[in-house]
Amino acid sequence: MRPSGNLGRLSVFPLAGALLFPRMHLPLHIFEPRYRALVTDALARDRRIGMIQPRTPDEPVQLFEIGCVGRISEVDALDDGRFNLVLEGLARFQIVRELDVTTPFRQVEAEFEENRLSETLGLAERSSLEMESRRFADSQGYAVDWEAVSRLDDESLVNGIAQIAPFDTASKQALLEADTLSERADLIVQLMQFFGRYGEAGEATLQ
Repeated sequence: MRPSGNLGRLSVFPLAGALLFPRMHLPLHIFEPRYRALVTDALARDRRIGMIQPRTPDEPVQLFEIGCVGRISEVDALDDGRFNLVLEGLARFQIVRELDVTTPFRQVEAEFEENRLSETLGLAERSSLEMESRRFADSQGYAVDWEAVSRLDDESLVNGIAQIAPFDTASKQALLEADTLSERADLIVQLMQFFGRYGEAGEATLQ
């Protein structure tokens, strides 16, 4: 991550397997009271939520250091207090320290990554990723609209796969922490080859 020196307070939502990348979107269903409070607070302030993965399952949950801040771009407040919302990725962040707060949700001081331009892959990298994705999808029995996939730009393809692929938490975190699109694409190929051989099939749809 390329820190910008820009520090700020951020409310965080720890959720294993849920990645968000800059310029990507993540739909969420919010039902736990503490995270309903987080969303209510975010809507009243700057609409920002920090998505981050938990490092451990036990309470109090230890967090990975790097996540991605998202802005609530769409929200549907349900009658029973739950929310359906969509986060738009803004920038990766690194936790500097956790803050001592009285809110039911956790807050941190974070350093945000500097703004980055969209990246592209080389032709060979794109071809390798698409080929391995087809093999992986076939081996796992996933339904894929390959025509739609072929129309995606490189960043949307790589980060879209990283967000929805059925990899374990540590692997997902490694994808988030990859500093370039090429590094992330190469890691996806390696993970698909590994999980294609040793992982268990699940339900997913790439589109």
